[in-house]
Amino acid sequence: MPTAVHFYDHEPVEVSSNSMQEDILRGLRARNKSTSPKYFYDQRGSALFEEICQQPEYYISRAEEAILATVVDEIDALAGTDVSLIDIGSGASRKVRLLLDEMDISHYLGVDISRHFLFESTSKLALDHPGLNVHAVCADFSKRLPLPDHLGRGRQVAFFPGSSIGNFSPAEASAFLAGLHDTLAAGSGLIIGVDLIKAPEVLEAAYNDAAGVTAAFNLNLLNRLRVELDAHLDPERFFHRAIYNAEQSRIEMHLVSAMAQVITVAGESFRFQEGESLHTENSYKYSVDGFQALARRSGFTSRRVWTDGDGQFSVHYLESAPQGRL
Repeated sequence: MPTAVHFYDHEPVEVSSNSMQEDILRGLRARNKSTSPKYFYDQRGSALFEEICQQPEYYISRAEEAILATVVDEIDALAGTDVSLIDIGSGASRKVRLLLDEMDISHYLGVDISRHFLFESTSKLALDHPGLNVHAVCADFSKRLPLPDHLGRGRQVAFFPGSSIGNFSPAEASAFLAGLHDTLAAGSGLIIGVDLIKAPEVLEAAYNDAAGVTAAFNLNLLNRLRVELDAHLDPERFFHRAIYNAEQSRIEMHLVSAMAQVITVAGESFRFQEGESLHTENSYKYSVDGFQALARRSGFTSRRVWTDGDGQFSVHYLESAPQGRL
């Protein structure tokens, strides 16, 4: 029985480092300074995110896992047999175990940008499921998803949990789903978690947990810049802020400068005024109807949608429409 992980590295260290430097410098040069949330996820950032998911204020993981545990039989019936499951942004591969334990999955592919974390999590998965063909792709899934040629001949079903789709703007989310539609075989499935619009106080509490884990996660980006991009800055001169932008239906995360200061990244200097922020993440929230409309425009049809008892979160089963996008 296979227990080894078939590992494919599409993010060579030198390429990844150069791309990160270019992206970070471009964002710091902008009038409104910003970075991509994908740069949160070094090894420590990935571990901190898993800790965030355990915080009492962070309802997202609990609601999604409760939905998956309740409806996995329905998902199994929709997905069919001999499934090749593609876990996008696999992280610790915790939620996917709810599917692996109940569905007829012959091949598993974990996709994540954090190389060490990906190898560690998929290795554990292979040990726990010795009859499963386990593959891992280290790649930036916000770009075109690289699927191994010999992933498996069964039906492809992608899994994109945690409302990670919310980190894209609606236009970017549509483009991402359209790219996924073009990558997957016609008739493939997509299980996707989508956070729903709700009271601002609930949303803001989820991203400002009392234990300060989300703050540490946000601030860890600055430590990563110091280690990987030779940044000269003091993380203690910044603080975490997460607010709900009702007009845009999104949570915004910022690193706010506590004082006027100059930081240096990769030899280039950047001035921050007191109160000026580095915008590090958006997390867009949707209505069920709004997300289904976005999915249709990207080439997917909705087969089923489930929500938790409090109506905070949704899980959608979409199918890649063979006729293409609308």
